[in-house]
Parts: sequence; structure tokens; C-alpha cells
Amino acid sequence: MVAGTVTLRARWLGRVRYQDALALQRGLFASGGRYLLLLEHPHVYTMGVRADPAHVLVDPASVGAELVSADRGGDVTYHGPGQLVGYPIVDVPMGPDAIPSYVRSVEQLVIDVLADVGLPGAARLPGYPGVWIGERKICAIGVRVSRGRSMHGFALNVDPDLSYFSHIVPCGIPDKQVTSLAAEGVPASMKEVVDAMVARAGTLWGPDVDRQDAAILATSVRQRSTIDRSRTKVGEVGLELSARKPEWLRTKANMGPEFLELKRTMRSLDLVTVCEEAGCPNIFECWGDGTATFMINGERCTRACGFCLVDTRKPDALPDAMEPEHVAEAVARMGLAHAVITAVARDDLPDGGAAQFAACVVAVRARCPETSIELLIPDCKGEPDALDTVFASRPDVLNHNLETVLRLQRAVRPSASYARSLAVLARAKAAGLTTKSGIILGMGENEDEVAGAMADLRGVGVDILTLGQYLRP
Repeated sequence: MVAGTVTLRARWLGRVRYQDALALQRGLFASGGRYLLLLEHPHVYTMGVRADPAHVLVDPASVGAELVSADRGGDVTYHGPGQLVGYPIVDVPMGPDAIPSYVRSVEQLVIDVLADVGLPGAARLPGYPGVWIGERKICAIGVRVSRGRSMHGFALNVDPDLSYFSHIVPCGIPDKQVTSLAAEGVPASMKEVVDAMVARAGTLWGPDVDRQDAAILATSVRQRSTIDRSRTKVGEVGLELSARKPEWLRTKANMGPEFLELKRTMRSLDLVTVCEEAGCPNIFECWGDGTATFMINGERCTRACGFCLVDTRKPDALPDAMEPEHVAEAVARMGLAHAVITAVARDDLPDGGAAQFAACVVAVRARCPETSIELLIPDCKGEPDALDTVFASRPDVLNHNLETVLRLQRAVRPSASYARSLAVLARAKAAGLTTKSGIILGMGENEDEVAGAMADLRGVGVDILTLGQYLRP
């Protein structure tokens, strides 16, 4: 890093749902940092603020796509696999012609990248924004600039399924075609395009660049998946399990009276703790001190994170309606000044278990009004309504763990998403909550990656961060 410069944090995020990317953008927009988010979206049509609904020619659901409104300029456009979407979140010097000048700079960035990967001749088309090959659009551009900061950006067609554009009037232009690198005969991989984009963006918005990538970029535009679905090979990410913990690191089992009393409380109220279900090696120390983390919504999790020992069989029951009252009773018996409530992920439930979190807050507040409450929540599949249910309960601390660095996300928690976790935290911060997150160390990350993850958490306004050493269950 260069002293005294503002770092451009370039992030290849892989496949990200549009609503998660938008929440993440908004969080980073508010922070003042300099970011370039690079990603692909699942099939989605987005409507700009001036879009004509008549330009959507089919029911998006009939072709497996979402339809969302976006607070950007322009008409309707398509995003999907094989298309590189870039969201520059940077300061834009304001003044006469500021926004057109910024748009031209983004267009030139894409033109230069196309030349770098083997497609010279890309240019602007007078009267039409974006980047063109003759009269064929290869890159759509739609931005929003507010208070001297940019959001949204560009969508460069590497090798998407171009038939999806036939279901709309792309960008509201009925008499122009859409093309891609592949359609123009350039077999550039997504990785090659991302590499070229980051290099050029560093010149435009750098020069100091912190780049981090999610897992493995696809090596061919014909390979639709951006992530190696066979997970990762030992040695590429993570650390091989080669030996037992050293004796000095192993926790001794000490089931003294405090431990046994807490266990009796949990069993008498039919409560579950993450301490037990996750096989935490610190359980004897924590329970001996009279602290435990309540785990609601059952003991079976619909995720399968590699670091966790919680049961991943299919959940066989709905959340217990009496569980919130039992949690409140346990808090009262233990005389807790601060209660931590977490849960298994329940992707089988429409709200991801959000209502049970809210009910627990209500019950604990009614029974123990002086107790502060921390909720450690799963991502609830990123669904805004579910998250709003949790946020509306107004916990004193809203905790959602990022767990690990961007590169290791797929290996460590294959059913979760780095971008979605940041989006959850950004939404919580926007709701006015005190936010908290945690990173586990010791799973193969390096120092620069940890610093980058910390910067990303700060970028979405996280107030409290814990760094913990991973101890295998």
C-alpha cells in the first residue's frame, strides 16, 4: 500500500443476487471508501428510473428471471451468468458536466479493457450511452451519482445467453442489436476480463489497489459456473488437518458445579445451546463462568459449514412456540446482564426463522427489561422482509458473522455468500442498529486478506468486530 493514498478495493464476488448487491452498494456508498465490485448476477431484468414497463415483453418468471427496480439512470436491461457487472463506488468531482464526464470515463475504461483482451475497435455510438461494436451494444452503462459519489455502473457481455435480451427492448433501443465478446469471436475467459478490468481500474481510480477474489474464477467463457463446484483441493485453500492440537492448546474438561447447574437449567427448559451443538472446545470455560449462547429454531441446520459440528440433517419440526418464553426464563434464572441468542439456519422456513428471533426479544424484554440482547443471526437467505422482521425487534446488538475472508468463503461455508453477509450487515446498519461481526482465523487466510475483510466490514458500517482463533470441534 502507498502511504497517503486512497486504496481502491477491487472485489470479484462471483455470483450475487441483485438485491444483495444493491444493499451492499448502498452500505459502501455511505462509508466514503473507494470500491470496484465485480460480479455476475443470476438472471434478472432491472428497470432504471426512466424505464418504460412496456419494454419488458414477457413475464420474467416465465424465463426464470427476476424483475427489479433500480435507482439508476437508463431503461430496462438484463443481467445474468456470463456477463461481467461492475459497480464502481467512487468519489466523482462535481461541477459542470460532471456526470457525463464520469460516464465517459467508465465507457473509456471498458473500451480499453476490450482492446486488452483482443477486441479492438470498440467505441461510443453518438446519441447512445454504452460501448458499441459498430451498431451492436456490448456493454450497457447506467449510473447514479449523488452527493459526489457513484453507484451502479456497467454490464459487459463476456459470454451470456444473448437470447435473454430478446425478451426486452434492451435499454429502450428497439433498432440495435446486442453482442458479446464470444459472439465477436473473442474466447476470453471471465478471469482474463476481470484481470484486465482491475488493471485498468487501478490506473483510473488507484493507484493503490487491494484486490481480493471469491474462490476460483472460471477459466473459460464456456464454463457457466464461476466457482469450482467440487469445492477446493487441499493446499489451494484452507489448511490440511495433519496433527492433533498441541497439549498446551487443548482445553481440559472441567465439569464443576457452575457447569452442571447451567446444564440443568438448559435441560429443564428444553433449550439448546450452540456451545453443545457446535462442539465448541471452550464450553467448559464458558459454562464454568456462567455464560452460554442460546440456540433457537431447533438443533438441525440447513447449511453445512465446514467449521461447524451442528447437525445438518433435514429439520423435522417447526420452531417451538414456547421457546421464546423458555429463553426468557433461562435469562432470568441466570441473572444475565447480556443475553446472546443465535439459531441454526432454517432455509426450509419461509422467513428463515426470523419471527422466532423477534419473539425471543419480546419475551426477554418483558421478563428481564434491564438485560441487553444480542442476536447472532443467519442470513435469512437475504430476504428483506425476513430481515426487517428481525431488525424491527430492535436488539441492542445485531450480530452476523462474516466468518472468513473472501477467497475461503466457498470452502468454509459453501451455502453462504460473502456479499450477502456484507449486505445483511449493511441493511442492519441502515435500520439504525448497532452491528457486530466476527472472523475466524486459522483456516488458511493471510494477513492481507484479513485486513481486506476488516476494511469491507468497516465499509458497511460494522461497529464491533471479533477475531477468533479457530479450534476444531
